[in-house]
Amino acid sequence: MKLSAKLILFITGSKLAVVILFIISLPFLIDSIVSEYTTFSLRRQQEKVIQVVQKKGIAHYLQGEDSYGSYTLLKEEYIALEPALNERLVDTIKTAQRVIEQDTLNYRILMHTFIVNQKPYLLEIGKTVNSINQYNRPLQRIALYVLMGLIGISLVFDLLFTRMLIRPLGKIIKSKLINRRFPFKEYSAPVRTSTYDFKYLDSALVLLMEQINEAFEKEREFTANASHELMTPISILQNKMENLIGDEQLNDTVILKIVEMMKTLDRLKKISNSLLMISRIENDQFTKSDTVKPGELLNEIIEEIGHRLEDKNLSIEVRLSHQVSLEGVNRDLLFQLFYNLINNAIKYNVRNGNIVISDELTNESGYLIAVTDTGVGIEDAELPFIFDRFRKTNLMENVGYGLGLSIVKSICLYHSVEIKVSSTVNVGSMFSLHFQLQKAKV
Repeated sequence: MKLSAKLILFITGSKLAVVILFIISLPFLIDSIVSEYTTFSLRRQQEKVIQVVQKKGIAHYLQGEDSYGSYTLLKEEYIALEPALNERLVDTIKTAQRVIEQDTLNYRILMHTFIVNQKPYLLEIGKTVNSINQYNRPLQRIALYVLMGLIGISLVFDLLFTRMLIRPLGKIIKSKLINRRFPFKEYSAPVRTSTYDFKYLDSALVLLMEQINEAFEKEREFTANASHELMTPISILQNKMENLIGDEQLNDTVILKIVEMMKTLDRLKKISNSLLMISRIENDQFTKSDTVKPGELLNEIIEEIGHRLEDKNLSIEVRLSHQVSLEGVNRDLLFQLFYNLINNAIKYNVRNGNIVISDELTNESGYLIAVTDTGVGIEDAELPFIFDRFRKTNLMENVGYGLGLSIVKSICLYHSVEIKVSSTVNVGSMFSLHFQLQKAKV
């Protein structure tokens, strides 16, 4: 999963968690707010009553009576003022029942004792619980709507900011990793970003690519030089050994030993030639200006190598159903490519086996050629390493030098051809070559 997707999921999940927690705690928050507001309202009314008493006297309420009482038309609020039964001062707010005109109602009641003319009076101000709670649900809905709106707005801003924040990372991945082909020859400009971490990552990748290129160039130079320099002493040794064989004074035992030495030199020569070819391919020393018809090329290879089929009584069948011309390629390298694949299919096949070469046009309008054999196969654990130099599988341990498929891989990379391998032990292998659209013309 991409980093942007993870961040979006985290942001959305965190916002959703906030909404859920808010919804759960909303009734308690509203009750607390309403309770605080009711207390504040009752205290304000208390202050007004005290101010009126201080200014106009207690008689303003009592009007010659022993007590004073008043309530609203719907009995939602009431006020009562009477002499206190004891001199103990009371100042509290509680919920209690009161009977008003034969109706028993629950009130939130403020009870406050104050002194007027050295005489204590008890003030009660009440408000019905129902009238207090009637606004709870509307308040909850309003609060929820406001929260959802704020969450939505913040989510949009978070997503926009996240996309803007990680955009340089996407550019770094695209310019430094996805769209780069080894060896990294072309210059890649630094990605503009104000984030230090991304700047460090970008510069680190550039430095790493430079180090890889430097190491690769050294290896390639060494391989080319070593392969080239080895050819001279090998040729000299071969000439000397050929001259020694012609010496009549040598007995048969010595001659056989010299022949064995010549075989070893011949193997060394083939290895040097293979390494030199890989080096030339990697150094772009071959032109890609030929147009090749796969059918004609394969028939030429089979004609050259066909005599080897008789040793194991193998059959080979070319099933090319599309008339395709490969343009912008090197004919000699493609010849070597298919020669090595067919040669391996013969070398590692079983007696009375067969080889099939088929083709198809892929969905991407590319062109695919597959070489399938009924050979010994390759173990799954070995498949990722079969193109490594001097690498042999367990089933092919004592055959070849481990450079044939390395050459195949180098030629494929040079022509931007994708090669895939599927294999089953004791069933066979299939090598698929996928030529890109611009390299295939029907």
